[in-house]
Amino acid sequence: MLSIQWFFWLILLIVIILYWRNALRIKDRAFLAARKHCLEMEVQLLDETIYLRRFWLKRSEQGRLLFWRAFYFEFTVTGADRYFGRVLMLGDAIQEIQLEPHRLQ
Repeated sequence: MLSIQWFFWLILLIVIILYWRNALRIKDRAFLAARKHCLEMEVQLLDETIYLRRFWLKRSEQGRLLFWRAFYFEFTVTGADRYFGRVLMLGDAIQEIQLEPHRLQ
C-alpha cells in the first residue's frame, strides 16, 4: 500500500525536476540575450558561458512574486582585458543587460 509520505516525496521530486527544467530554459534565454548584446556592442563574449550569481524573490509591476536572477558573463574588446557583464531577469523576462565600463579599441 502506498503511503502519504511516498506521495509527498514523489510530488517534491516532480517539483524539483520542473524547477530545474525551467531554470535551464531561463539560463539559455539569458545567454542568447548576452550574446546578442555583445554582438551589438561589438565586444566578444568570452568562454561562451554565463552563470547565475544572484537569486532572489521580487515583486513585478503587477504585484506577482517572481524569481529575480542576475546572470554574469565575461567579455573583451581587445582580447587582452576581461570585463564583466550581467543580465538581470525577473521571472522569464529580461529586465536589463549591463556591461562594465571598458576601453574602446
